[in-house]
Amino acid sequence: MRTICLYFEIHQIIHLKRYRFFDIGTDHYYYDDYANETGMNEVAERSYIPALSTLIEMVKNSGGAFKVALSISGVALEQLEIHAPAVIDLLHQLNDTGCCEFLCEPYSHGLSSLANEDCFREEVLRQRDKMKQMFGKEPKVFRNSSLIYSDEIGGLVASMGFKGMLTEGAKHVLGWKSPHYVYHCNQAPSLKLLLRDFKLSDDIGLRFSNSEWPEYPLFADKYINWIDALPQEEQVINIFMELSALGMAQPLSSNILEFLKALPECAKSKGITFSTPTEIVSKLKSVSQLDVPYPMSWVDEERDTSSWLGNILQREAFNKLYSVAERVHLCDDRRIKQDWDYLQASNNFRFMTTKNTGIWLNRGIYDSPYDAFTNYMNILGDFIKRVDSLYPVDVDNEELNSLLTTIKNQGEEIAELQKEVTKWQAKAEKGAVKAPKKVAAKKEPVAKATRKKATAKKEE
Repeated sequence: MRTICLYFEIHQIIHLKRYRFFDIGTDHYYYDDYANETGMNEVAERSYIPALSTLIEMVKNSGGAFKVALSISGVALEQLEIHAPAVIDLLHQLNDTGCCEFLCEPYSHGLSSLANEDCFREEVLRQRDKMKQMFGKEPKVFRNSSLIYSDEIGGLVASMGFKGMLTEGAKHVLGWKSPHYVYHCNQAPSLKLLLRDFKLSDDIGLRFSNSEWPEYPLFADKYINWIDALPQEEQVINIFMELSALGMAQPLSSNILEFLKALPECAKSKGITFSTPTEIVSKLKSVSQLDVPYPMSWVDEERDTSSWLGNILQREAFNKLYSVAERVHLCDDRRIKQDWDYLQASNNFRFMTTKNTGIWLNRGIYDSPYDAFTNYMNILGDFIKRVDSLYPVDVDNEELNSLLTTIKNQGEEIAELQKEVTKWQAKAEKGAVKAPKKVAAKKEPVAKATRKKATAKKEE
């Protein structure tokens, strides 16, 4: 039976403020709070709240036949909890239906999978714990930031216990193959891969309200007919997009939500179901391994990482950031950890792109990619100075790691010895309480003997 896997991403940009060279060393707060609050409120009101309400309604109206998957970055969850708690409430309502699967992703929505294995693993496991804490289930399927994937990344994700992973059905990887099958990682056959159908996804996420598009206006029955017309053996249709597409990229006035509401009924009439990623990877076998020696993503025509690392500015900022990855990974300073998450976010590097994609890019406060680079590097300069103040730069990472390991081992040894001391102290106190009773017991026979001798002398 043919099934649709519908997935939405939720991530929110953390806006950096104007940060001058002369602020380095004096100002350690890097964010535009007004832009972050107004940006989150706008996307919540125009997109997240109406879109999530619609998804809940679709589940109820279909009697549970409609199913959906969501992935939320840790950074987005932080912002939602602060500025838009109503969205969190709706997420819990959707979770309570039992028809929504929450996936795992890097906490920062960053590019650590391309730079540092330890940092990537740490933030993925941290995000997995947060999702389990919030929604009661540990995610079994993973999606990387912007669906970035390679053979090496797949092997690493599999080693963390995930059963499936979402990525892009890029033409340069698939060749003549179709994205409508389940594949597996060539380094870890246990990790199944679900590939995005970029045409069907972009028909909704990018083109739906474009009156110059030949297929405009798009109705639900026409869309389902396209899926039904696919070769019968192609059973899995993966439609992935950002949730903000519903209301932001495609305004509510375009009737995008009415289109979405009509999909389950139209699909049912054609015998097409909806499934979550875990249901698919559990039930269907892989048809083949997927060979991806170089990272791919769902961004731009190239479907690679050039949007973030395509020019010398981006690579310089990226390499400078991850030059302190080991030190940040080892530290326990809460503020540095939070700044690290925000500075890793992929949009910081996206603003520096010089690519001409034909699609307008909102750079926020920046006038140009060079402006974005300068501002980011000023902030990064201050951040690195703070990290260096904790762990001096003249101590190399290996030496520092060894030193911290020694300190950790000594701390654990001291803790064990402290437990031992506490145990013996407790025993000593217990023995001290019992001792007087034993002494008294020993003195009693002596007293009796003394009394007997005294009585005998009197009788003589």
